[in-house]
Amino acid sequence: PSMAQDKATIDKLNAEFMAAFAKGDMAALGQMYTEDAYLLPPDSETVKGRAAIQTFWTNAAAAIGDLKLTTVDVKPLGSDAAREIGTFTLKTKGDKPQEVAGKYVVIWEKAGAQWKLATDIWNMDK
Repeated sequence: PSMAQDKATIDKLNAEFMAAFAKGDMAALGQMYTEDAYLLPPDSETVKGRAAIQTFWTNAAAAIGDLKLTTVDVKPLGSDAAREIGTFTLKTKGDKPQEVAGKYVVIWEKAGAQWKLATDIWNMDK
């Protein structure tokens, strides 16, 4: 079975996330979240629901690029959920692009046969 509890599965899902972001395919990115997912971005209001999350990422993509996700730890939470801790880097867009690094925690939930992001929170290292 496709268990999100293993790092290989999470790495594959993160590769899909990064590819969709790089292509600007925010519809595909939005589909990676559950219908009632929570996004908890730094210095910002909570974003709830797939449509609102897709809008958030569409707006964010105008300001950032070169998103890279690296899984640090995966812990099973029963048979249909897993907690992932990871790190990220990205580059800001504009006149003076900067590299930004941080960490994240996500909860993956099984929705039918697919693993989806149910909770996504991150912050910067500095």
